[in-house]
Amino acid sequence: MSEPTLTSRSSLSARLDALPFTRSHLRVLTGSGVGWALDAMDVGLISFIIAVLAEQWSLSPATAGWIASVGFIGMAVGASVGGLLADRLGRRHVFAITLLIYGIATGASALVGGVALLLVLRFFVGLGLGAELPVASTYVSEFAPARIRGRVIVILEAFWAVGWTASALIGYFVIPASESGWRWAFALGAIPAVYAVVIRWGLPESPRWLASRGRLSEAERIVSRMETDAALQRTPAIRKEPVRETLVVSGVGRVGMLWAPEFRLRTLSVWTVWFCVNFAYYGAFIWIPSILVKSGYDLIHSFGFTLVITLAQLPGYAAAAWLIEVWGRKVTLSVFLAGSAISAIVFGLADSQAMVIGAGMALSFFNLGAWGALYAVTPEIYPTSLRGTGAGWAAGIGRIASIIAPLLVPVMLASGGALLAFVVFSVFFAIATAAAWGLVDRRGAALDDR
Repeated sequence: MSEPTLTSRSSLSARLDALPFTRSHLRVLTGSGVGWALDAMDVGLISFIIAVLAEQWSLSPATAGWIASVGFIGMAVGASVGGLLADRLGRRHVFAITLLIYGIATGASALVGGVALLLVLRFFVGLGLGAELPVASTYVSEFAPARIRGRVIVILEAFWAVGWTASALIGYFVIPASESGWRWAFALGAIPAVYAVVIRWGLPESPRWLASRGRLSEAERIVSRMETDAALQRTPAIRKEPVRETLVVSGVGRVGMLWAPEFRLRTLSVWTVWFCVNFAYYGAFIWIPSILVKSGYDLIHSFGFTLVITLAQLPGYAAAAWLIEVWGRKVTLSVFLAGSAISAIVFGLADSQAMVIGAGMALSFFNLGAWGALYAVTPEIYPTSLRGTGAGWAAGIGRIASIIAPLLVPVMLASGGALLAFVVFSVFFAIATAAAWGLVDRRGAALDDR
């Protein structure tokens, strides 16, 4: 590649970082964020639906666990493949395709009459969902100016709380309203199939990705429109040094590059954090409504408690969004993971409604703040040619844990009750806290730099 091309790519990167937060950024953020919220709504709904189907269909704990876990099997596959496709085909196209896949599968789930078909459809729901999340965070991070990139990604992740709150509202008001309430809940999940069209035609492709593929004229048009939107000069202060990038490789070669000496420690660390956080988060939050029912609360009360607990996610994201640009990525992530570990133990010890709600809200606050920081740091630790692959494989490794956790929770509950389960979750949060210190903190640095 010639030096003039490198300089052009460097210029595009510097111009993106020089922009203030504009309407173009807001459109990218909200467009991706609504998709993110719809994803959360789907994942949240299944926790309420499992609690209802366990009664209506007389499901065993093992079968109920598989309904949750099969979706995460699809997510593990989707996250790994989706990241590779995003580096090859582009961020926006893969984002739209994944929304379409899981939106249709979720809507079709409203028509099932038995467990077998539901399991098949939940796999395809997970396939689309697993691919979408790391692609969306990569996509938004490549638009965000370096000085506020972490905050923007945490705000994107905060849309998860909006979607999970929506699922809690549906769980509280719609699902218990009739015997077919869970079917109406699934039908609402078909909304992403329509939204996929908006994503495909309404949002631009990542100019950083376009430049990495040599499509500089397309990238130039997008950046120029953003500069016009910001009423800036066409070329603000430009970095003179060329962009340091890895060679553009494909398939297995890209995955292998994640373990090159330059990236080895950060890959091991981020995979460990993703695995541990997924295990603890999905093990806890998928089963909380069912755990409360088994503890003697009726469906209405357990769903109501879950709704209140869910509301604590939003201030958790808000705190992380502020702190991530003040403390940095590693400190913020570690503090919120440590808070999650402590909250999990307290929740396991809870023996009253006040303790259940208080500890649950603390767990929501710290855990979702940690998720925001994790999604912010993951795309930043790899260069553009590996960013989708790196984020996708980290998420894919995490999904392995999310497959295992829902299956193990019934076993842990039978062996030692809620206390044993939440002590185990606390241990996983503690391991993630330690692993976070192996990550690279790139607060304020340009994305294309190592």
